[in-house]
Amino acid sequence: QLLECPTALRRAMWLSAAASALLLSLSARPDVTSAFVGQSSPAVAVRSSGRHYQYHAATTCSASSFSALHAAANNDDGEEDEDEESEKPANPYADPNYPELEFVNYDDPNYKIDMGIGDDFATPEEEARISSALSPEEADAAVEEMREDRRRRNDEFQFETYHASALKSGDSFRGEWEVYRTSSFLPGQEDRANEYGMPSLVKAKDVIRMVSSGRKVAVETESERRVDGERIVHEEVEWVDEDGEDDAASASKDTSEKAKEHEEFEAEIRSNKYWPDMLGPYDFRGEQGIMCVGNAYTICDAVPLIGDGDGATDIDGPFSELRTELGIFHKKMRMRLKLDYRIKESDKGSSPHPPLSLKSMTVCREGHERWPRYDRSQINVDNEATAALFGPPGAAGGLYDPPPVGSDEQATRYMMLDLEGGATTLFPHTIDQDPDAFNGNGWVASLDWTPGRIRYQVDRKVLGGTRIKGLKTLELSEVQGADADTYRPTDGGSDMRQ
Repeated sequence: QLLECPTALRRAMWLSAAASALLLSLSARPDVTSAFVGQSSPAVAVRSSGRHYQYHAATTCSASSFSALHAAANNDDGEEDEDEESEKPANPYADPNYPELEFVNYDDPNYKIDMGIGDDFATPEEEARISSALSPEEADAAVEEMREDRRRRNDEFQFETYHASALKSGDSFRGEWEVYRTSSFLPGQEDRANEYGMPSLVKAKDVIRMVSSGRKVAVETESERRVDGERIVHEEVEWVDEDGEDDAASASKDTSEKAKEHEEFEAEIRSNKYWPDMLGPYDFRGEQGIMCVGNAYTICDAVPLIGDGDGATDIDGPFSELRTELGIFHKKMRMRLKLDYRIKESDKGSSPHPPLSLKSMTVCREGHERWPRYDRSQINVDNEATAALFGPPGAAGGLYDPPPVGSDEQATRYMMLDLEGGATTLFPHTIDQDPDAFNGNGWVASLDWTPGRIRYQVDRKVLGGTRIKGLKTLELSEVQGADADTYRPTDGGSDMRQ
């Protein structure tokens, strides 16, 4: 939108650039941290989880135009006092990489614009009377009430967005699941690893055809908020053909012991759940590892190492099992990455915080209310999904924006894989649960996919130690696929600014 009025321009920049500062002051929870990152290129847009602001450089004025308008808006005489500007303290919210953006510093005692004080709002005497109307305890309670209301509205937004966008309001997705097993859990191959400790990945010969959905159900509640009386129930079932046999059974008649073991493993893959049994709006606060942003989302479930926890209410570990899912949806296509972590038998009892090792990775290529690929003999059909999901492997040039993976030692815990459909993924094969491991640094899983004109990369960044279930951020980068190499980040891998 073209902003012609200087005042309107300043307000718009405040709404987008300073929202993270305001919201961060309202809550210290991981789910409400917000990163605002601008790009000098109009082809790039970056979003961050927890808050729903996005910035497109093409929609604002140029840096020089903004500087002129901003100066006119803040100086009635049209002249800047350079001495006063040079004496201003450094703004901790400003980003030196994007000097043309105005990051508002709310710690500045001289800042009054849009703060509800000044000539347009209340005089200092009126402000004093308002403040004195509440005791310190009442003021703290009122502030906390506002914070909680803000959090609950964000919960509702996340809950409704996940159901409407990622789950298409309860419609079914039909997909082909490609399963990889790690040597860490293969009989007789537990110690099969390279010089860096990276296990081998073994791809299953056959895919599993599955039908997935997520629908809303009503629950009893005393809350006046409608969304508090709703939950999302996920369902994933294997496709059965008209003859009553599943595709895997029809494709293979092998009855060997190895085939039987593989069949049992596939049954386990189908039964594993990656979400709470009843997913509610409060599960989107970050601690549960569940969140959505733009065209991406992530969900999580875990089993505590000690106790009878159900995984839905246990936030901190250590965990005996951890399952996370990362997904990107575009039009009638969806690609999901399922990561299943367990404690190896050799690591059980070795430490109060035993490491989690990757047992399996599943790539789900799905179509909305249709199978993701058509038979080549069919004509006059939209076959875009087949090329986007089953085309040549690997994202062009690797990950668009490689995330930070910690020290060189911690980097050896990761593995990268090119996937059919022009996708690339990065994920840890071993996750340490020791709070002191790698100085408490967290972990990240990334998926880069270009299903059409736009290239997406989603990064699921979690905390370290026993808090590996909780999200630090969920970040989504979007760039024109044709311009990705031109505007590829050159920061060497860094987190979005908080």
